[in-house]
Amino acid sequence: MTAEIFTTDKSAPADRRSAGPLDVSEVRDVKPYVDFGAIRIQSREGLEMRLEVEESTSRIVAVSIDYASSSLQLQAFAAPKNEGVWHEIRAQMKESIAAQGGQTQEQIGSLGPELISKIPLTDENGNLSGHRLARFIGVDGPKWFLRGVVGGAALTDPRAAADIDDLFRSVVVVRDDVPMPPKDLLPLTLPAGTVAQPRVS
Repeated sequence: MTAEIFTTDKSAPADRRSAGPLDVSEVRDVKPYVDFGAIRIQSREGLEMRLEVEESTSRIVAVSIDYASSSLQLQAFAAPKNEGVWHEIRAQMKESIAAQGGQTQEQIGSLGPELISKIPLTDENGNLSGHRLARFIGVDGPKWFLRGVVGGAALTDPRAAADIDDLFRSVVVVRDDVPMPPKDLLPLTLPAGTVAQPRVS
């Protein structure tokens, strides 16, 4: 099966409304969450969470999670009410990675279309110093889009991949009523409690 069967409609698992990732309006059970503003992550043993900060603006741009030997970076974006953006974003990512000299392979995973990518790494002089493997996953929700970047053991170990997919599914997205252009990053905030210091990217 390939992603070509999908249209420009929303890209999401058929059971998204019950199995996640959920919109905050869809949450029925009271569970302990770490609140990062637009993204809430269910607490569980073994999670190490940190914030990614854009150096030029000091804006928090992502939540990164280390779990066992895998990693998951999370970002939530604004989206139209009745249309998805994952198909468009995925196509743009393929072009961008190819322009850098990297490679991508599109496939259908447990969450729908995804990209397996080999991204070039360069040293401080701009010379190629290796490659980084990453799996890009995404789900279109009601007026939002949630993207994950998977690394580590979950790229090759099916059990670890299932654990990361379950973690992605447990995320709750909070999209307020403030009008935002599609694909704008939803605001992230520093939560109360103990979280690793933000990392400048």
